[in-house]
Amino acid sequence: GSITKPSCYYKNNCFQKDGKPFQYVSGSIHYSRIPHYYWKDRLLKMYMAGLNAVQIYVPWNFHEEKRGVYNFSGDRDLENFLDLANQTGLLVILRPGPYICAEWEMGGLPAWLLQKPNIVLRSADTDYLEAVNTWMAVLLPKMRRWLYTNGGNIISVQVENEYGSYYTCDYNYMRHLRTLFQFFLGDDTVLFTTDGNTDREMTCGTLEGMYATIDFGTDVNISQAFSRQRRFEPRGPLVNSEFYTGWLDHWGDQHAQVDTQKVSRMLGEMLSMGASVNMYMFEGGTNFGYWNGADHDNRFRSVVTSYDYNAPLSEAGDPTEKLLAIRDTISKVTSLTLNLPIRDTITMVTSLTLNLLLGTLSPQGPVRSQYPLSFEEMNQYYGFMLYRTKLPRDLPEDTPLISPLNGVHDRAYVSVCGVFQGLLERDTTLVMNLTGKQGDQVDVLVENMGRVNFGSKINDFKGLLSNLILGKDVLTDWQIYPLDIDGAIASGWPQSGQRRSLPDPVRGPSDGPVFYQGTLTTNGLAWDTFLRLNEWTKGQVWINGVNLGRYWPKRGPQQTLYIPGPLLSPTQPNNITVLELERAPPHTRVLFMDRPQLNSTSGKTSQTTDRQT
Repeated sequence: GSITKPSCYYKNNCFQKDGKPFQYVSGSIHYSRIPHYYWKDRLLKMYMAGLNAVQIYVPWNFHEEKRGVYNFSGDRDLENFLDLANQTGLLVILRPGPYICAEWEMGGLPAWLLQKPNIVLRSADTDYLEAVNTWMAVLLPKMRRWLYTNGGNIISVQVENEYGSYYTCDYNYMRHLRTLFQFFLGDDTVLFTTDGNTDREMTCGTLEGMYATIDFGTDVNISQAFSRQRRFEPRGPLVNSEFYTGWLDHWGDQHAQVDTQKVSRMLGEMLSMGASVNMYMFEGGTNFGYWNGADHDNRFRSVVTSYDYNAPLSEAGDPTEKLLAIRDTISKVTSLTLNLPIRDTITMVTSLTLNLLLGTLSPQGPVRSQYPLSFEEMNQYYGFMLYRTKLPRDLPEDTPLISPLNGVHDRAYVSVCGVFQGLLERDTTLVMNLTGKQGDQVDVLVENMGRVNFGSKINDFKGLLSNLILGKDVLTDWQIYPLDIDGAIASGWPQSGQRRSLPDPVRGPSDGPVFYQGTLTTNGLAWDTFLRLNEWTKGQVWINGVNLGRYWPKRGPQQTLYIPGPLLSPTQPNNITVLELERAPPHTRVLFMDRPQLNSTSGKTSQTTDRQT
């Protein structure tokens, strides 16, 4: 079989597959946001909704977290995903980046690129291109056998991603990528670009030799948008590569909602015009661990853990009304089933405050430095790092601790002698007060809330990026501890460490960063469930060593964390570990619920600015 560009491609403005005109109706699904044991279920539901293709991103940083170390196993087994799509009967539209945006940490670019501080990302910068070449030489040869022309199911490959919305507008960079992709995938692969519905984006993002497609949502006039694609690509099929079924949430937003009737009506109109359409997203999934991205328009805004996206399949893969409406628009097919989730309540036991655990969480000890070092300089890219110093003099009165250059990226939790004193937050809280005695130990725990994934600020360094000023003193002589909290928890801590834990666990809630633990017994069931942390403030949760992501119910809108059933043991007690960063409620209870709650009523709304994904 082959997907060819000639004759029909230009004559009748359509794709041609196996010698016949071909139109795809596709949905985006991100294998990196769905545990691999659910891939088949999700693909089957997409197929049953009438889709004939899926569109996927390949997040570079997901496969090469450390430079030169590649991971394609388990949840990162891309070829297994392609194989399952193939077995299900779905074609694949591949978007290998190198940049993907996707509301994913740093838009999929690995944070180790920032070890060269003045690197110009997404341009012909030689250091950047060298890293891209090395990565593509690993990834693209694996993809070659999955191309449709080689008997696989990949029908087209996107080069970069919405490049027209980036400030560099570097045609040499796009030419370089085009040559690279052709070299590894062959000249007859359909390469394409995707850009937003404006002249500037289409001008900077498109290039001769790559098919120009457009993306837009329900707030746009279809014929105007497609006539813009026509100006840049006079002949060939109409393609909307990202038709927005929903939208993303930042902490503090209202949960995004896009009208079901509008989505199904516009989808119908585009399909009846003969256009090929990809719905973004068809299922959103979850930003497990530290993989969420962030936006920076007038200030830094971190993306929530849930990537539900108000999509046709919910975050947990369940059909919604939107899915049924879309399915009716495409055609009538068989019914879909729901899994019934677990419900339960458990009380968490306080474990230990962070400063008592440094031996476990930072076994290699601190790095000493006159001034603070960033996460990137410390070779730790995600999660948390602890900066420790001493008070230079007695502070009997409240004394301001200031981050004068807005250098806290992104939140800092400050304690003196183990007593929590308050926090500093990027762009919003640049000053707080301290008291204490000369020589008192000052701990500043800094949290990376996710790197910017869109726009000109994707060079997003983390940690303390500039000095902290206390009164009139610059704080110096730091001990900096890289914290491998995930490694410790994955190897069974804190449950396994109880017998030899030196200090007594703290009882009841205390302010500042504290670990809590508990166990859930499921009575022979291991079904999906949703964890609700009522009245907890902000932090991170692990179940059986797996990082479920961030919670922040006070800021909202997301109130529950999705727990895929296969993470739970039906027979053994399931270990739950919570790192509460600010303050746990007196009851220290967590709830397991049978449905998600992604829209808090208390959530303060902030206007979301529309932008491409």
